[in-house]
Amino acid sequence: MGKNRWGAKTYELAVKKDSHYTLAVEYWQGEGSAYIKMNAGSYVKTDYNQLADRFKDADAFIFTGGISPQLEGEEMKVSDPGFDGGDRTSIQLPTVQTELMKALKSTGKPVIFVMMTGSAIAAPWESENIPAILNAWYGGQSAGTAVADILFGDYNPSGRLPVTFYRGDSDLASFNDYNMENRTYRYFKGVPQYGFGFGLSYTSFKYSKLKIPVQAEKNKNVSVSVTITNTGKFSGEEVAQLYVLEQSKKIKTAIKALKGFERVSLNPGQSKTITFTLTPQDLSYVTAEGKLQQLNGKIEIAVGGHQPDEHNLSSSGLIKSAVTIK
Repeated sequence: MGKNRWGAKTYELAVKKDSHYTLAVEYWQGEGSAYIKMNAGSYVKTDYNQLADRFKDADAFIFTGGISPQLEGEEMKVSDPGFDGGDRTSIQLPTVQTELMKALKSTGKPVIFVMMTGSAIAAPWESENIPAILNAWYGGQSAGTAVADILFGDYNPSGRLPVTFYRGDSDLASFNDYNMENRTYRYFKGVPQYGFGFGLSYTSFKYSKLKIPVQAEKNKNVSVSVTITNTGKFSGEEVAQLYVLEQSKKIKTAIKALKGFERVSLNPGQSKTITFTLTPQDLSYVTAEGKLQQLNGKIEIAVGGHQPDEHNLSSSGLIKSAVTIK
């Protein structure tokens, strides 16, 4: 009988082969919760290569991994590698999962990584070596059906990342540093693994006919229109995103900022023109004194299926122009 750090008691029963045992567990539950866990047998480290060889005749491997709500959360009693009390101390995918996927890949069969997570995960090896990664977040009871529909082509995905997926811990400052310098897509100066707004589709889209006035007056709305065409073979939904880029060194504000988006459903070969309206507030920034100040001079506008990043892997296009505010 033993007691661990959380107050739980452990009882070890020595058993003999081919013998039968009757176990009775009695407990009284007051405040809080009761948790009962039973472990049987001996723990042996898994040989990943042996495991992969056992199933090498499979047509493909679907590996479901990532992290879970049992690891990340508010004030949790978790101290596993990469976590401290429910807080993340590393954004890296647990090494054990990478090692298993390496073994699966060695069979020569396609490997699909279904990633479960509630926050950004860095998976550099997987991004370079696994042909398909599906971020499923923390799905509900129908998550399996939704994943299957996408993997088997019954549904064309159109999701976009609401956060930046960095390449590793080295891309970020200390987790205890709350300065926004070089953080999030708005201020990050590096190349992310998958940027905010990233997402793939089974079809492709082209952007054309971007119309922006050459000049605009202060405190006036600016209208931006663009035509989107489905250039692929499948029907799909595109998420058009409009970003305002500010490269002036005279002011301190976001390098780029999302100021509008619209979901568009298009059949193969179909085109649609959409219009965004930028308000004076959209074309403003917050000064060091906390005041809203409208931008001056030439402002670059980018519209596309992803943020303006030349390293983006998206199947969507992107087009740029500029407007001068006077």
